[in-house]
Amino acid sequence: SQVSFEEESQNLPAVGHWKPLMPSKGDKEEPEGGCQDAGGVDEPQSTEQLNVSRLRSSSVEIREKGSEFLRDELHKAQKELKLKDKECERLSKVREQLEQELEELTASLFEEAHKMVREANTKQAAAEKQLREARGKIDMLQAEVTALKTLVITSTPSSPNRELHPQLQSPSKAGFRKGHGRNKSTSSAMVSAASQNVAPEPVSRECKEVDSILFAEFQAWKESPTLDKSSSFLDRIYREDVRPCLDFTKQELSELVRVAVEQNTLTIEPVASQTVPVGKVAAEECGSPKKCALSGLPRTCKHRIMLGDSGNYYYISPSCRARITAVCNFFTYIRYIQQGLVRQDVELMYWEVMRLRREMSLAKLGFYPSEM
Repeated sequence: SQVSFEEESQNLPAVGHWKPLMPSKGDKEEPEGGCQDAGGVDEPQSTEQLNVSRLRSSSVEIREKGSEFLRDELHKAQKELKLKDKECERLSKVREQLEQELEELTASLFEEAHKMVREANTKQAAAEKQLREARGKIDMLQAEVTALKTLVITSTPSSPNRELHPQLQSPSKAGFRKGHGRNKSTSSAMVSAASQNVAPEPVSRECKEVDSILFAEFQAWKESPTLDKSSSFLDRIYREDVRPCLDFTKQELSELVRVAVEQNTLTIEPVASQTVPVGKVAAEECGSPKKCALSGLPRTCKHRIMLGDSGNYYYISPSCRARITAVCNFFTYIRYIQQGLVRQDVELMYWEVMRLRREMSLAKLGFYPSEM
């Protein structure tokens, strides 16, 4: 700025000649003589000196103002620089804080991820353990179900297997059944009396022989079990056992009973003390606790049947109930075979079928357990 000021001062127009303001020592007395001698010439010189002095004073003022302005600008720049330094320092601290927080967050995320992995591994191990235990329980339950199915197949509620359940034997037969003796304290007198009057009968064993024709028909049906009557196996059983066993005096009701047995929609229940329900069928056809609806004979009816969801009950005698139950047991067993629930040898299944056929034949001939 000083250089620019000097350049501006050099560019100013020259007015006269520059003369020193203060006279030299040798010239101290010349102005006085000059003023006295020259007279009017001193006046223009004084004007020039005045102008020069004004110019010098103005240049000094400009220089001072310029230097003061520059100082102010310098102070402002220094203040701004300090502010910039403070802002940079603050931003650097913020950056360091953010970097530290980022490191902490990354570490916490990695720790959380490792924790989740550990928990997932623990849960997976627990789930695999529970799966193994569940599979073991399933195997155990399947074994129990298989055993229960075997019991169901060999002993149904409507016709229990009395060889496997001796508690269901009638008192007259249970005492003389081989392997199932009665209580000696209650039957000693009876046994002694029987031994005095009746001679002991020899124990007879039941002999069995497989019929080749019947067994071949059963084997052919077992290859693709079905409830269709077109197979020779079921056709023979229908002709020889099912139809004769369900052939009652009331032909129309007998046909309805047969259809209900085939469709597995027949219900047998014991007679309670309630009154006879009102149905669409006449009272003579429905029977009564003293008259069988199937045979039409006066009999004491301890059970009644319902066909499907009709809501009509038919009172039946013990003999009719034994015949219906025998046919139901046969159809239940062949349904089990069809559904793959019977896991036995073919010959064992064949003999079970023959046993069920014998029950139907005996029921048709009028033989039935006394508890019916």
